[in-house]
Amino acid sequence: MRTRYDGIEAYTTKDGSIIRELMHPAIHGNHNQSLAEATIPVGSRTLLHRHRQTEEIYHVIAGSGVMVLGEERFDVMVGDTVCIMPDTPHQIANTGANPLKVLCCCSPAYSHGDTELL
Repeated sequence: MRTRYDGIEAYTTKDGSIIRELMHPAIHGNHNQSLAEATIPVGSRTLLHRHRQTEEIYHVIAGSGVMVLGEERFDVMVGDTVCIMPDTPHQIANTGANPLKVLCCCSPAYSHGDTELL
């Protein structure tokens, strides 16, 4: 199975990020995980949230920002990868001069119903 980036429409998730679902079971027929590109515009941040069931991995592919992960707060930049365990409050803010782009891998796949705003 294959997707093409230019054929994927972006939408805004419950946490406020702009998402392109690169691969998701509800759309593409894969089974156990999802992969998306999240864009956080300059000066913006996602809402603090958590996922009860989903383990999430963020990989920064453009820009820079600040990550809140539970009680931790740290800078992130291109090449950084962060694992977000289920039930962990998290948020990412764009503190740079360009859009912050993050690849987000979720297992099980991302679901609005598993996203709790805090």
